[in-house]
Amino acid sequence: MNLFNLSGKNALITGGTHGLGMAMAEALAEAGAQIIVTGNTPVKMEKALDHYHSKGYSAKGYLFDVTDEIAAAKNVELISEEVGDIHILVNNAGIIRREPAISMEVSEFRKVIDVDLVGPFIMSQLVAKQMIDRKEGKIINICSMMSELGRNTVSAYAAAKGGLKMLTKNLATEWAKYNIQVNGIGPGYFATTQTEPIRVDGHPFNEFIISRTPAARWGNPEDLGGTAVFLASKASDFVNGQIIYVDGGILATIGKPSNEE
Repeated sequence: MNLFNLSGKNALITGGTHGLGMAMAEALAEAGAQIIVTGNTPVKMEKALDHYHSKGYSAKGYLFDVTDEIAAAKNVELISEEVGDIHILVNNAGIIRREPAISMEVSEFRKVIDVDLVGPFIMSQLVAKQMIDRKEGKIINICSMMSELGRNTVSAYAAAKGGLKMLTKNLATEWAKYNIQVNGIGPGYFATTQTEPIRVDGHPFNEFIISRTPAARWGNPEDLGGTAVFLASKASDFVNGQIIYVDGGILATIGKPSNEE
C-alpha cells in the first residue's frame, strides 16, 4: 500500500477546523501526513487542534483569511519556515449564501465568489511556486455537485463552484509539466452540523435527498477520506484535471418516480 502512504508529506487544508475539511484532514493524517489547517476563528482553531492532538496526529494551525493575498503569502512563507515545504494543498474553505438571484445583494454575490473561487486561486498560486521548484505537488479543490447542476437560491455558490471546476482543469493544464496534479472532489449531500436541522425524519428535504440518492442515505464525512488520500498520494500521479464526485450516485441518475421503491 505504499502508493497511498503519505509519510513525510505536509498537507495544508484550508478551513480544516470543522466539518468536511476536518474529516479529510484526519484521513490524510491517518495516511501519515503532517497536517496544517487554516481558519479564521480562534476558538474553532483551538478546539480543532485539541481534537487532532487527542488522536495522536501531528497538526499545526494558522489563522488567516484565504482571500487576503498578503496575509496568505505571509502565512505560506511562515508555514514553510516552521513546518517545511507544502506537498499537498486542499482548497476546502468556502461559504454559501442562500438567496434568490433576483434579490441577492451584489456585495454578497461577490463575497461568495471571493471565498469559494478567488481564495483557491490565491492559495494554489502561492503553493505552486514551491511545487514547481520541487517538481512535485498535489492540489485538491473542493468543488460541489453545484459545479454541474443548478438549484434555487444558490446562484453565487453554483457560479463559484462551476468556476472552481474550470480553474482546476486550467491549472492542471498549466502545471502538469512540473509533475503537479490538480484535481477536485465534488461532495454530494453530507451529514454535518450544518445539515443537522434538515436531516430529521419527516423533513421534506431529508426525504428528498434520501429518495434522490441511489445509495439512499446522506454521506458521512469519512466517506470523503479515501478520495482525498487517493488524490494526495502517488496512486494518482497520472490523474490530472479531474473532478471526482462523491455523491452516492446522484449525478449518475435522472431520479425515480415518487411511487417507485
